[in-house]
Amino acid sequence: MKRRTLLGTLLGLASLGLSPRSLATSATSGKVVIIGGGWGGLAAARELRASAPQLDVTLIERQKSFWSHPGSNRWLVGLADGALLSHDYAAAARRHGYRYIHGEVSAIDRRAHRISTSSGEFDYDWLIVAAGIREDFSAWFGVDRNSIDHCRKNYASAFSDTSQHRGLKERLQRFTGGDLVMTVPSMPYRCPPAPYERAGLIAWWMKTRQIKGRLIVLDPNPPVMSFDRIFRDAYRDQITYVPQAQIKSLDPFKRQIVTDFDTIDFTDAILMPPQQAADILWQTGLIAQGNDGKPTGWAATDPVHLNVPGDERVFVIGDAIDKVSLLFGHYPKTGQMAARQGRIVARQIAARAAGQPVDKALPESTCYVLSRAEPMELARIDSSYRFRGDGLIQQAVKQSYDAQAGDEDLKWAAAMFSELGF
Repeated sequence: MKRRTLLGTLLGLASLGLSPRSLATSATSGKVVIIGGGWGGLAAARELRASAPQLDVTLIERQKSFWSHPGSNRWLVGLADGALLSHDYAAAARRHGYRYIHGEVSAIDRRAHRISTSSGEFDYDWLIVAAGIREDFSAWFGVDRNSIDHCRKNYASAFSDTSQHRGLKERLQRFTGGDLVMTVPSMPYRCPPAPYERAGLIAWWMKTRQIKGRLIVLDPNPPVMSFDRIFRDAYRDQITYVPQAQIKSLDPFKRQIVTDFDTIDFTDAILMPPQQAADILWQTGLIAQGNDGKPTGWAATDPVHLNVPGDERVFVIGDAIDKVSLLFGHYPKTGQMAARQGRIVARQIAARAAGQPVDKALPESTCYVLSRAEPMELARIDSSYRFRGDGLIQQAVKQSYDAQAGDEDLKWAAAMFSELGF
Protein backbone atom coordinates (compact mmCIF):
# COMPACT_ATOMS: atom_id res chain seq x y z
CA MET A 1 0.00 0.00 0.00
CA LYS A 2 1.39 3.41 -0.93
CA ARG A 3 2.14 5.86 1.87
CA ARG A 4 -0.49 8.36 0.63
CA THR A 5 -3.13 5.64 0.41
CA LEU A 6 -2.31 4.34 3.89
CA LEU A 7 -2.52 7.85 5.36
CA GLY A 8 -5.92 8.36 3.76
CA THR A 9 -7.14 5.05 5.16
CA LEU A 10 -5.98 5.91 8.66
CA LEU A 11 -7.66 9.32 8.54
CA GLY A 12 -10.89 7.73 7.33
CA LEU A 13 -10.84 5.22 10.19
CA ALA A 14 -10.21 7.99 12.72
CA SER A 15 -13.26 9.87 11.49
CA LEU A 16 -15.36 6.77 12.26
CA GLY A 17 -13.95 6.41 15.77
CA LEU A 18 -11.64 3.49 14.86
CA SER A 19 -8.03 2.96 15.85
CA PRO A 20 -5.31 1.90 13.40
CA ARG A 21 -5.14 -1.52 15.04
CA SER A 22 -8.69 -2.19 13.85
CA LEU A 23 -7.49 -2.32 10.23
CA ALA A 24 -7.79 -6.10 10.47
CA THR A 25 -11.57 -5.75 10.55
CA SER A 26 -11.59 -4.54 6.94
CA ALA A 27 -11.93 -8.19 5.93
CA THR A 28 -14.67 -9.05 8.37
CA SER A 29 -16.58 -12.28 8.80
CA GLY A 30 -19.69 -10.47 9.98
CA LYS A 31 -21.20 -7.29 11.34
CA VAL A 32 -22.44 -6.74 14.88
CA VAL A 33 -24.58 -3.73 15.75
CA ILE A 34 -25.16 -2.78 19.39
CA ILE A 35 -28.05 -0.46 20.26
CA GLY A 36 -27.34 1.40 23.49
CA GLY A 37 -24.13 2.56 25.14
CA GLY A 38 -24.92 1.79 28.75
CA TRP A 39 -23.11 -0.77 30.85
CA GLY A 40 -24.35 -3.74 28.81
CA GLY A 41 -23.67 -2.28 25.39
CA LEU A 42 -20.18 -1.06 26.30
CA ALA A 43 -19.22 -4.40 27.86
CA ALA A 44 -20.44 -6.24 24.75
CA ALA A 45 -18.49 -3.95 22.40
CA ARG A 46 -15.24 -4.34 24.28
CA GLU A 47 -15.60 -8.11 24.67
CA LEU A 48 -16.36 -8.54 20.96
CA ARG A 49 -13.15 -6.73 19.99
CA ALA A 50 -11.22 -9.02 22.33
CA SER A 51 -12.96 -12.31 21.48
CA ALA A 52 -13.75 -11.77 17.79
CA PRO A 53 -11.42 -9.16 16.25
CA GLN A 54 -12.49 -10.32 12.78
CA LEU A 55 -16.02 -8.95 13.35
CA ASP A 56 -17.03 -5.39 12.50
CA VAL A 57 -18.61 -3.84 15.61
CA THR A 58 -20.79 -0.71 15.64
CA LEU A 59 -22.24 0.82 18.82
CA ILE A 60 -25.14 3.26 18.35
CA GLU A 61 -25.96 5.61 21.23
CA ARG A 62 -28.15 8.72 21.37
CA GLN A 63 -26.05 10.45 24.05
CA LYS A 64 -22.72 12.09 23.23
CA SER A 65 -21.10 10.99 26.46
CA PHE A 66 -21.59 8.21 29.01
CA TRP A 67 -23.06 9.08 32.40
CA SER A 68 -23.30 6.47 35.16
CA HIS A 69 -26.45 5.91 37.20
CA PRO A 70 -24.43 4.07 39.91
CA GLY A 71 -22.75 6.80 41.93
CA SER A 72 -25.07 9.55 40.67
CA ASN A 73 -26.99 9.84 43.96
CA ARG A 74 -23.70 10.67 45.69
CA TRP A 75 -23.00 13.27 43.01
CA LEU A 76 -26.41 14.89 43.46
CA VAL A 77 -25.51 15.89 47.02
CA GLY A 78 -21.83 16.64 46.44
CA LEU A 79 -20.32 13.38 47.68
CA ALA A 80 -18.84 12.27 44.33
CA ASP A 81 -16.98 13.95 41.52
CA GLY A 82 -18.79 14.08 38.18
CA ALA A 83 -15.49 13.38 36.42
CA LEU A 84 -15.67 9.81 37.76
CA LEU A 85 -19.15 9.26 36.33
CA SER A 86 -18.81 10.88 32.89
CA HIS A 87 -16.79 9.40 30.00
CA ASP A 88 -16.25 9.93 26.28
CA TYR A 89 -17.80 7.35 23.93
CA ALA A 90 -15.65 8.29 20.96
CA ALA A 91 -12.43 7.93 22.95
CA ALA A 92 -13.43 4.45 24.18
CA ALA A 93 -14.30 3.39 20.62
CA ARG A 94 -10.93 4.58 19.30
CA ARG A 95 -9.10 2.88 22.12
CA HIS A 96 -10.69 -0.52 21.57
CA GLY A 97 -11.28 -0.49 17.84
CA TYR A 98 -15.04 -0.41 17.33
CA ARG A 99 -17.24 2.18 15.62
CA TYR A 100 -19.29 4.63 17.68
CA ILE A 101 -22.29 6.29 16.04
CA HIS A 102 -24.10 9.14 17.76
CA GLY A 103 -27.72 8.70 16.72
CA GLU A 104 -31.26 7.72 17.65
CA VAL A 105 -32.56 4.34 16.48
CA SER A 106 -35.95 4.65 14.79
CA ALA A 107 -36.58 1.13 13.49
CA ILE A 108 -35.28 -2.43 13.43
CA ASP A 109 -36.03 -4.51 10.34
CA ARG A 110 -35.34 -8.05 11.50
CA ARG A 111 -36.26 -9.56 8.13
CA ALA A 112 -33.75 -7.39 6.26
CA HIS A 113 -31.22 -7.34 9.16
CA ARG A 114 -31.12 -3.55 9.03
CA ILE A 115 -31.20 -0.72 11.60
CA SER A 116 -32.57 2.73 10.74
CA THR A 117 -31.20 5.66 12.75
CA SER A 118 -30.98 9.43 12.63
CA SER A 119 -27.41 8.93 11.39
CA GLY A 120 -28.22 6.50 8.58
CA GLU A 121 -28.92 2.80 8.08
CA PHE A 122 -26.76 -0.09 9.25
CA ASP A 123 -26.87 -3.77 8.27
CA TYR A 124 -26.13 -6.47 10.81
CA ASP A 125 -25.44 -10.16 11.04
CA TRP A 126 -25.93 -10.06 14.81
CA LEU A 127 -27.80 -7.45 16.81
CA ILE A 128 -27.53 -6.68 20.53
CA VAL A 129 -30.28 -4.47 21.93
CA ALA A 130 -29.11 -2.83 25.16
CA ALA A 131 -31.59 0.05 25.00
CA GLY A 132 -32.61 0.10 28.66
CA ILE A 133 -35.98 1.26 29.94
CA ARG A 134 -38.73 3.81 29.47
CA GLU A 135 -40.96 5.46 32.05
CA ASP A 136 -44.64 4.54 31.75
CA PHE A 137 -46.49 7.78 32.51
CA SER A 138 -49.66 6.28 31.01
CA ALA A 139 -50.15 4.51 34.34
CA TRP A 140 -50.86 7.95 35.82
CA PHE A 141 -52.11 10.04 32.90
CA GLY A 142 -53.37 7.67 30.22
CA VAL A 143 -52.96 9.49 26.89
CA ASP A 144 -52.84 13.00 28.43
CA ARG A 145 -49.77 14.28 26.58
CA ASN A 146 -49.76 17.68 28.30
CA SER A 147 -49.44 16.15 31.77
CA ILE A 148 -46.75 13.72 30.62
CA ASP A 149 -44.67 16.46 28.99
CA HIS A 150 -45.13 18.77 32.01
CA CYS A 151 -43.84 16.01 34.35
CA ARG A 152 -40.83 15.28 32.21
CA LYS A 153 -39.94 18.95 31.94
CA ASN A 154 -40.52 20.02 35.54
CA TYR A 155 -40.34 16.92 37.76
CA ALA A 156 -37.97 14.57 35.92
CA SER A 157 -36.78 11.56 37.87
CA ALA A 158 -33.23 11.29 36.40
CA PHE A 159 -33.82 7.56 36.67
CA SER A 160 -34.11 6.48 33.06
CA ASP A 161 -32.61 9.34 31.04
CA THR A 162 -29.04 10.22 32.00
CA SER A 163 -29.41 13.71 30.52
CA GLN A 164 -31.77 14.63 33.38
CA HIS A 165 -29.24 14.41 36.20
CA ARG A 166 -27.85 17.93 35.89
CA GLY A 167 -31.35 19.40 35.82
CA LEU A 168 -32.29 17.50 38.98
CA LYS A 169 -29.18 18.73 40.78
CA GLU A 170 -29.99 22.31 39.81
CA ARG A 171 -33.54 21.88 41.15
CA LEU A 172 -32.21 20.57 44.46
CA GLN A 173 -29.85 23.53 44.72
CA ARG A 174 -32.82 25.88 44.26
CA PHE A 175 -34.98 24.08 46.83
CA THR A 176 -35.21 26.30 49.90
CA GLY A 177 -38.03 24.64 51.78
CA GLY A 178 -41.49 23.12 51.64
CA ASP A 179 -42.68 19.63 50.71
CA LEU A 180 -40.55 17.73 48.22
CA VAL A 181 -42.34 14.58 47.04
CA MET A 182 -40.50 11.60 45.61
CA THR A 183 -42.39 8.64 44.18
CA VAL A 184 -40.91 5.14 43.92
CA PRO A 185 -41.79 2.91 40.94
CA SER A 186 -43.67 -0.31 41.47
CA MET A 187 -41.52 -3.42 41.16
CA PRO A 188 -39.72 -4.42 39.00
CA TYR A 189 -37.61 -1.37 38.19
CA ARG A 190 -34.00 -0.31 37.64
CA CYS A 191 -31.71 -0.77 40.65
CA PRO A 192 -34.27 -1.38 43.44
CA PRO A 193 -32.25 0.24 46.28
CA ALA A 194 -31.52 3.42 44.32
CA PRO A 195 -34.63 5.48 45.23
CA TYR A 196 -34.13 4.77 48.94
CA GLU A 197 -30.44 5.64 48.74
CA ARG A 198 -31.40 8.89 47.00
CA ALA A 199 -34.01 9.66 49.67
CA GLY A 200 -31.52 9.17 52.49
CA LEU A 201 -28.89 11.32 50.82
CA ILE A 202 -31.35 14.13 50.05
CA ALA A 203 -32.52 14.02 53.69
CA TRP A 204 -28.89 14.25 54.86
CA TRP A 205 -28.36 17.17 52.45
CA MET A 206 -31.45 18.98 53.79
CA LYS A 207 -30.40 18.33 57.39
CA THR A 208 -26.83 19.57 56.97
CA ARG A 209 -28.04 22.72 55.21
CA GLN A 210 -30.81 23.27 57.75
CA ILE A 211 -33.44 23.48 55.03
CA LYS A 212 -36.89 23.82 56.54
CA GLY A 213 -38.59 21.24 54.44
CA ARG A 214 -39.66 17.61 54.26
CA LEU A 215 -39.08 14.84 51.75
CA ILE A 216 -42.25 12.76 51.34
CA VAL A 217 -41.46 9.33 49.85
CA LEU A 218 -44.49 7.60 48.32
CA ASP A 219 -43.68 3.93 47.81
CA PRO A 220 -46.23 1.51 46.28
CA ASN A 221 -44.13 -1.46 47.41
CA PRO A 222 -43.91 -3.13 50.84
CA PRO A 223 -41.68 -1.25 53.32
CA VAL A 224 -37.93 -1.66 53.02
CA MET A 225 -37.13 -2.24 56.67
CA SER A 226 -33.43 -1.31 56.63
CA PHE A 227 -34.12 2.10 55.09
CA ASP A 228 -37.27 2.59 57.16
CA ARG A 229 -35.09 2.24 60.25
CA ILE A 230 -32.53 4.76 59.01
CA PHE A 231 -35.22 7.21 57.95
CA ARG A 232 -36.81 7.08 61.42
CA ASP A 233 -33.55 7.10 63.40
CA ALA A 234 -31.47 9.63 61.47
CA TYR A 235 -33.92 11.77 59.48
CA ARG A 236 -37.13 11.82 61.45
CA ASP A 237 -37.51 15.57 60.87
CA GLN A 238 -36.60 15.39 57.16
CA ILE A 239 -38.41 12.32 55.75
CA THR A 240 -41.96 11.03 55.78
CA TYR A 241 -41.79 7.52 54.34
CA VAL A 242 -45.13 6.06 53.20
CA PRO A 243 -44.92 2.45 51.99
CA GLN A 244 -47.75 0.71 50.09
CA ALA A 245 -48.93 4.11 48.87
CA GLN A 246 -50.83 3.69 45.62
CA ILE A 247 -51.26 6.88 43.57
CA LYS A 248 -54.90 7.32 42.59
CA SER A 249 -54.47 10.62 40.76
CA LEU A 250 -51.73 13.16 40.10
CA ASP A 251 -52.17 16.73 38.90
CA PRO A 252 -48.72 18.10 37.97
CA PHE A 253 -50.15 21.57 37.22
CA LYS A 254 -51.86 21.95 40.61
CA ARG A 255 -48.94 20.06 42.23
CA GLN A 256 -51.22 17.64 44.00
CA ILE A 257 -51.15 13.86 44.53
CA VAL A 258 -54.02 11.72 45.80
CA THR A 259 -53.20 8.33 47.31
CA ASP A 260 -55.37 5.67 48.92
CA PHE A 261 -55.27 7.53 52.22
CA ASP A 262 -54.21 11.14 51.69
CA THR A 263 -54.06 14.21 49.47
CA ILE A 264 -50.60 15.75 49.24
CA ASP A 265 -49.76 19.21 47.93
CA PHE A 266 -46.11 19.59 46.99
CA THR A 267 -43.62 22.37 46.43
CA ASP A 268 -41.43 20.31 44.13
CA ALA A 269 -41.26 16.67 43.13
CA ILE A 270 -39.11 13.87 41.76
CA LEU A 271 -41.69 11.76 39.97
CA MET A 272 -40.75 8.17 39.10
CA PRO A 273 -43.59 6.36 37.33
CA PRO A 274 -43.62 2.60 36.66
CA GLN A 275 -40.96 1.37 34.24
CA GLN A 276 -40.97 -0.81 31.13
CA ALA A 277 -38.59 -1.92 28.40
CA ALA A 278 -37.42 0.81 26.02
CA ASP A 279 -39.62 2.12 23.18
CA ILE A 280 -37.63 0.41 20.40
CA LEU A 281 -38.45 -3.02 21.88
CA TRP A 282 -42.16 -2.23 21.76
CA GLN A 283 -41.90 -0.90 18.21
CA THR A 284 -40.14 -4.08 17.09
CA GLY A 285 -42.67 -6.42 18.72
CA LEU A 286 -40.19 -7.91 21.18
CA ILE A 287 -42.27 -7.54 24.36
CA ALA A 288 -43.20 -10.76 26.18
CA GLN A 289 -46.80 -11.83 26.70
CA GLY A 290 -48.04 -12.92 30.11
CA ASN A 291 -50.28 -15.89 30.86
CA ASP A 292 -53.24 -13.54 30.44
CA GLY A 293 -52.14 -12.67 26.92
CA LYS A 294 -51.28 -9.09 27.85
CA PRO A 295 -47.81 -7.49 27.44
CA THR A 296 -45.63 -7.91 30.51
CA GLY A 297 -43.83 -4.66 29.71
CA TRP A 298 -40.44 -6.39 29.38
CA ALA A 299 -38.59 -7.98 26.47
CA ALA A 300 -38.95 -11.68 25.72
CA THR A 301 -35.59 -13.47 25.83
CA ASP A 302 -34.25 -16.98 26.04
CA PRO A 303 -33.30 -17.15 29.75
CA VAL A 304 -29.98 -18.90 29.09
CA HIS A 305 -28.65 -17.41 25.84
CA LEU A 306 -30.52 -14.06 26.00
CA ASN A 307 -31.51 -14.17 22.33
CA VAL A 308 -34.99 -13.28 21.14
CA PRO A 309 -37.09 -16.48 21.03
CA GLY A 310 -36.95 -17.87 17.50
CA ASP A 311 -34.13 -15.54 16.40
CA GLU A 312 -30.57 -16.55 17.24
CA ARG A 313 -29.11 -13.39 15.71
CA VAL A 314 -30.88 -10.84 17.92
CA PHE A 315 -30.14 -10.51 21.65
CA VAL A 316 -31.60 -8.33 24.40
CA ILE A 317 -29.54 -7.56 27.49
CA GLY A 318 -29.73 -5.34 30.55
CA ASP A 319 -32.64 -3.77 32.36
CA ALA A 320 -35.16 -4.40 29.56
CA ILE A 321 -35.42 -8.19 29.79
CA ASP A 322 -38.37 -10.09 31.22
CA LYS A 323 -38.37 -12.83 33.85
CA VAL A 324 -35.72 -15.51 33.43
CA SER A 325 -36.73 -18.03 36.10
CA LEU A 326 -39.84 -19.42 37.73
CA LEU A 327 -37.88 -19.43 41.00
CA PHE A 328 -37.12 -15.70 41.39
CA GLY A 329 -38.46 -13.91 38.32
CA HIS A 330 -36.30 -11.04 37.03
CA TYR A 331 -32.57 -10.66 37.23
CA PRO A 332 -31.77 -7.55 39.31
CA LYS A 333 -31.70 -4.59 36.94
CA THR A 334 -28.24 -3.34 37.84
CA GLY A 335 -25.25 -1.98 35.93
CA GLN A 336 -22.94 -4.92 36.63
CA MET A 337 -25.70 -7.39 35.69
CA ALA A 338 -26.05 -5.66 32.31
CA ALA A 339 -22.27 -5.68 31.82
CA ARG A 340 -22.01 -9.39 32.60
CA GLN A 341 -24.84 -10.15 30.18
CA GLY A 342 -23.06 -8.08 27.54
CA ARG A 343 -19.91 -10.16 27.91
CA ILE A 344 -21.86 -13.43 27.81
CA VAL A 345 -23.67 -12.48 24.59
CA ALA A 346 -20.46 -11.18 22.98
CA ARG A 347 -18.73 -14.52 23.63
CA GLN A 348 -21.69 -16.38 22.17
CA ILE A 349 -21.53 -14.30 19.00
CA ALA A 350 -17.75 -14.83 18.80
CA ALA A 351 -18.23 -18.61 19.08
CA ARG A 352 -20.96 -18.69 16.43
CA ALA A 353 -18.93 -16.54 14.06
CA ALA A 354 -16.03 -18.99 14.44
CA GLY A 355 -18.29 -22.02 13.99
CA GLN A 356 -17.64 -23.19 17.54
CA PRO A 357 -20.16 -24.53 20.09
CA VAL A 358 -21.77 -21.97 22.40
CA ASP A 359 -21.15 -22.39 26.12
CA LYS A 360 -23.87 -21.89 28.71
CA ALA A 361 -22.97 -19.12 31.13
CA LEU A 362 -24.77 -17.17 33.81
CA PRO A 363 -24.11 -13.61 35.03
CA GLU A 364 -23.62 -12.22 38.52
CA SER A 365 -24.23 -8.84 40.08
CA THR A 366 -22.72 -6.66 42.77
CA CYS A 367 -24.55 -3.57 43.98
CA TYR A 368 -23.33 -1.03 46.54
CA VAL A 369 -25.85 1.12 48.38
CA LEU A 370 -24.99 4.12 50.52
CA SER A 371 -27.40 3.58 53.40
CA ARG A 372 -26.28 6.57 55.45
CA ALA A 373 -24.02 9.50 54.65
CA GLU A 374 -22.89 10.49 58.14
CA PRO A 375 -21.52 8.32 59.58
CA MET A 376 -21.08 6.62 56.23
CA GLU A 377 -22.76 3.22 56.07
CA LEU A 378 -22.57 0.98 53.01
CA ALA A 379 -24.51 -2.11 52.05
CA ARG A 380 -23.19 -4.56 49.47
CA ILE A 381 -25.56 -6.91 47.68
CA ASP A 382 -24.06 -9.84 45.75
CA SER A 383 -26.31 -11.98 43.53
CA SER A 384 -25.02 -15.21 42.00
CA TYR A 385 -26.69 -17.83 39.81
CA ARG A 386 -26.46 -21.50 38.94
CA PHE A 387 -28.46 -24.09 37.06
CA ARG A 388 -30.58 -26.33 39.25
CA GLY A 389 -30.83 -30.01 38.40
CA ASP A 390 -34.01 -29.46 36.40
CA GLY A 391 -32.41 -26.68 34.36
CA LEU A 392 -34.08 -23.76 36.12
CA ILE A 393 -31.86 -20.83 37.08
CA GLN A 394 -31.43 -20.51 40.84
CA GLN A 395 -30.45 -17.30 42.64
CA ALA A 396 -28.39 -16.77 45.79
CA VAL A 397 -28.24 -13.31 47.37
CA LYS A 398 -25.74 -12.25 50.01
CA GLN A 399 -25.92 -8.91 51.82
CA SER A 400 -23.21 -7.38 53.96
CA TYR A 401 -23.01 -4.07 55.82
CA ASP A 402 -20.13 -1.79 56.71
CA ALA A 403 -21.05 0.71 59.43
CA GLN A 404 -17.69 2.48 59.10
CA ALA A 405 -17.37 2.54 55.34
CA GLY A 406 -14.90 4.35 53.15
CA ASP A 407 -15.26 4.76 49.41
CA GLU A 408 -15.54 1.09 48.46
CA ASP A 409 -18.51 1.86 46.19
CA LEU A 410 -16.54 4.48 44.25
CA LYS A 411 -13.55 2.16 43.95
CA TRP A 412 -15.86 -0.58 42.62
CA ALA A 413 -17.35 1.92 40.13
CA ALA A 414 -13.90 3.01 38.93
CA ALA A 415 -12.91 -0.62 38.37
CA MET A 416 -16.12 -1.27 36.45
CA PHE A 417 -15.62 1.81 34.25
CA SER A 418 -12.15 0.50 33.40
CA GLU A 419 -13.71 -2.86 32.52
CA LEU A 420 -16.18 -1.07 30.21
CA GLY A 421 -13.28 0.47 28.35
CA PHE A 422 -12.90 3.95 29.86
